Amino acid sequence: MPNDMSWLMLIVAVIVFPGFLFTAAVGLFSSWFDRKLSARLQWRVGPPWYQPIADVVKLMNKETIVIEGSPRFTFLSAPFIGLAAVVVVSTILWMASIRPETGFVGDLIVVLYLLYVPSLAMIVGGSASRNPYAALGASREMKLMLAYEVAFLIAVFTLVIKNGGILSLGGMVAYQQSAGPMIGQGLSCIIAFVVSLVYVPAKLGIGPFDIAEAECELIAGPFTEYSGPPLAAFKLTKAMLSCILPVMVITLFLSSAWTPWAILWYALILVVLALIKNTNPRLRIDQALRFFWGPVLILSLVGIVLAAIGL
Repeated sequence: MPNDMSWLMLIVAVIVFPGFLFTAAVGLFSSWFDRKLSARLQWRVGPPWYQPIADVVKLMNKETIVIEGSPRFTFLSAPFIGLAAVVVVSTILWMASIRPETGFVGDLIVVLYLLYVPSLAMIVGGSASRNPYAALGASREMKLMLAYEVAFLIAVFTLVIKNGGILSLGGMVAYQQSAGPMIGQGLSCIIAFVVSLVYVPAKLGIGPFDIAEAECELIAGPFTEYSGPPLAAFKLTKAMLSCILPVMVITLFLSSAWTPWAILWYALILVVLALIKNTNPRLRIDQALRFFWGPVLILSLVGIVLAAIGL
């Protein structure tokens, strides 16, 4: 009976709270907040609060069209594989803050690995659509991912060096609850925090890093041939990532994402992302690659060297 109860609790955690439904609700609200703030910055009214939900519901009721000659299974499964990975990441992240003792050794590595999957789903889905715009968008996403992920990984392992080798998210939360937030534990952690903030808009594909979609050039990039529920899955994945990525930054640097202060930090990160998006023009792919392989990578390397010498 205890085993049955444990499985039931796990299913509830993944599907309802703190997994899919909870993260989707927060992510869709974050999407609305971003669109509303962007509208105000541009002297527009902006959408009503329920607009992101209406968009997903509308797409769920639309027809799914698969272009002739494309690999049907690959094309249709890619968005749902990306969504599934995000659901697992959200559950692990939230549980690390709510109940740090439930984490397992190496769950940080698992989360970092699973965060690659949504980007890979875009690349695979766009490449399978047999559309030149989608293929070009997928190519850009692949190049961009190879650039921004390296600096972020170095930033994360800067924290691992500083905390004495803890690779468990729950362990990192517990460590910060006893020793203080990582952001206050030296110059190396501040540098890692800055690198992580730059990583978030690139991972979300928002300005100035919305290079893969580039609507005025590529229609919708990897999503050009998608419609109906598969497109809804991509939209929902992006909305959930807009929740998960700030939560991950808060968990890694600011002790826990399950405190009253975390709500303020979360809102502040969303405001920073909106300001970055609305005050910077889209970069070309070569400019973005030079940015991440140049200043951002150098900054992350400086951070991990400082961590190694105790600063």
